Amino acid sequence: MTTHRNQHSNVSVGFTVMAMLVASIAGKVNCAIFAETNHTALNAWQTTHTNPAFFPIAVWLQDPGNAPAYHDIGINTFVGLWEGPTDKQLSALSKAGMLVVCDQNQLALNHPACSNILAWMHRDEPDNATTWGARFGLAKPVPVERVTADYRRMIANDSTRPVLLNLGQGVAWHNWYGRGTRNHHPEDYPLYLEACDIASFDIYPATHLDAEVMGNLWYVPLGIERLRHWTRDEKPVWNCIETTHGDHPRFKPTPHEVRAEVWMSLIHGSRGIIYFAHQFKPKFVEAALLADKEMLAAVTKLNQQIISLAPVLNSPTITNAVRIQSVNTAAPIAMMVKQVGGFTYIFAVAMRPLETEGTFTLEQFPDLEVVEVLGENRNVFAKQGTFTDHFGPWDAHVYRVKFGSARGI
Repeated sequence: MTTHRNQHSNVSVGFTVMAMLVASIAGKVNCAIFAETNHTALNAWQTTHTNPAFFPIAVWLQDPGNAPAYHDIGINTFVGLWEGPTDKQLSALSKAGMLVVCDQNQLALNHPACSNILAWMHRDEPDNATTWGARFGLAKPVPVERVTADYRRMIANDSTRPVLLNLGQGVAWHNWYGRGTRNHHPEDYPLYLEACDIASFDIYPATHLDAEVMGNLWYVPLGIERLRHWTRDEKPVWNCIETTHGDHPRFKPTPHEVRAEVWMSLIHGSRGIIYFAHQFKPKFVEAALLADKEMLAAVTKLNQQIISLAPVLNSPTITNAVRIQSVNTAAPIAMMVKQVGGFTYIFAVAMRPLETEGTFTLEQFPDLEVVEVLGENRNVFAKQGTFTDHFGPWDAHVYRVKFGSARGI
């Protein structure tokens, strides 16, 4: 992930949120006290204080002075604080009601606003090369041993919060050359991922500078699948989403591409979305997302839908309840099925920039007639538990069926 100054599945995603919010309302709390809690397992946060109505929607390394503006578009978490955390940053985020994932330092451990700290984080992208080697080639990434030592230090100081590790594009793109001496060594990743509680990564295909990746939005869910595999599906996976030019002087993602990347992420098991809002070319703009009216409106609408569906997204995924078939075999459709409150929800996204028709067959459902398409002000009609809908390039649809007995786990 490119940072501030040109530097480069788990259903209980609410983990400590409710406890933090209660603490922030109750008054000042010393975070160092939390470290004295005797937890028998590092994943205790996964099973306590869950809030099904909360889904992490974050922004990467932004000025806390913009927290109210980001709060207004549905952002609930800041990830990363430039040269922080500082007293001013934490206080500003607390005032805005914003949660934060940040580096761990003594100030943060003892800060009055520490109840807003959702998680600690490692240095960004330690899997990428950080130094130059012989003949000016890239040398080594941060050693796994150092990342592990940092993790042990953080949990020794505070065992009540998870630690997030954000990795680079090598997670999804095997031919990424930025890992230096560890290029083409995916066996490193399971070792890095032992040193975290939340796994994350970034790749920005819509504006990528390499032809192998550019325009292939499916690299985003590919990385999520790999993180889930490398963590044995035992840790929540988050991921970053592009919204600006980034490093590309001419191209930027369309709102439709951003929406597709987000739904691809969620359908493939992401438990938290982090928007990358910086622009470096054609000129530097830190909060470029806020400055782009079209993208801002699209992201706001998308966040509103995610927030409204948070209890659904946080519920267990049902398998074998619905079958999907794409008429165009070159345009596969990915799908996720949830069931909450007497409704069955089907999330579906076209995985290629091609037209197709998707036929959905709902197993052991009654003879349905109407299926609601959420957020699109339309219905599709079913016969004997089967319906068909059109998918344009990168289209995503969310269907709701009023029936509470989908079988298949």
